[in-house]
Amino acid sequence: MTPMSASVSSDRPFLNRRLASFGTTIFAEMSALAARTGSINLGQGFPDTDGPAQIAEAASRAVLSGLGNQYPPGPGVPELRTAIAAHQQRFYGLAHDPDTEVLVTAGATEAIAASLLALLEPGDEVIALEPYYDSYAACIAMAGATRVPVTLRPDGGRFVLDLDELRAAVTPRTRLLLLNTPHNPTGTVLTADELTAIAALAVERDLLVVTDEVYEHLVFEGSHLPLAGFPGMRDRTVTISSAGKTFSFTGWKVGWITAPAELVAAVRSAKQFLTYVSSGPFQYAIAEALRLPDDYYAAFRADLAAKRDVLADGLAAAGFEVYRPQGTYFITTDITPLGEKDGLAFCRALPERCGVVAIPNQVFYDDKSAGATQVRWAFCKRTVVLEEAVERLGRLSR
Repeated sequence: MTPMSASVSSDRPFLNRRLASFGTTIFAEMSALAARTGSINLGQGFPDTDGPAQIAEAASRAVLSGLGNQYPPGPGVPELRTAIAAHQQRFYGLAHDPDTEVLVTAGATEAIAASLLALLEPGDEVIALEPYYDSYAACIAMAGATRVPVTLRPDGGRFVLDLDELRAAVTPRTRLLLLNTPHNPTGTVLTADELTAIAALAVERDLLVVTDEVYEHLVFEGSHLPLAGFPGMRDRTVTISSAGKTFSFTGWKVGWITAPAELVAAVRSAKQFLTYVSSGPFQYAIAEALRLPDDYYAAFRADLAAKRDVLADGLAAAGFEVYRPQGTYFITTDITPLGEKDGLAFCRALPERCGVVAIPNQVFYDDKSAGATQVRWAFCKRTVVLEEAVERLGRLSR
């Protein structure tokens, strides 16, 4: 007897309605386009070289000696939690108990998801700076909360936060501020005055704050200031960072949060049902990486600043309006001077026009018109690759 196949029919779609509007990420689409056309991929933000060899060797030693090959402790291996706490003290003077105030995650992406799933409930509102990293919107939706964007707008060569607009966005339903500084995709670094005002607002309205600080060591002018260090913020802030951007091992997916014990316990309750644990041997290697001397961080920052300038100057020569970033490894440009109005159409056509891939910023906005003419470029690539990309982009102005 031939088994009968059963068909599934339902008026209800398979995908959870909260996620139905997200679809495939723009990064997957544009990276596939780069591969198909043989283009230089300046879209997705991953380096094209590995991080320090000594840290790769530390990971190899961990694997071969049996460190982390089985499930590591749920909060993360003690060596890494201790190193994270020491890092916060070393660079920012922030003291954390590695046993209760540090949690290791599967990259910053899981840290964001676990934090929002733990701290939000249906009906809560979350204020997020727009344009925003695309996982923010998805995680807020999965938590059943409502996203309230506050838009960073171009002003004097950088993207600026309107503090009055931020204050006006807070309602009795606002539970949490979701911040990102240094900011992806605009490259803006929030100033001490801006952070002081944000802190005062959070204290006044009794708001929780989740800060994504993965580009903390990529501030080219000035310095990174963690919001948790501002008056009244330590007890209400979940600080997120990761190893991928700082040490150029994005595939290892080692991230973390630092926060008061009560907030860490809440986030851990959600995180344990996501990956439970991850990246066992790599945790030992990143513990070593966080202890690298100051000259590593200075050289890393200087190298990326030089690459920023190569690409920024090339984009300006090609006819783009360039917003030279203060941090991260992304440059935002405006395509209006090229006679273009639709960033998505521009990016989809760009590989055929000149063999380069970028990301349209409009996908990071609720207000699509606000980012319609903006395009993001990654400069975390070898200088020779950036120079070739600049040469190809020069065709646009010929």
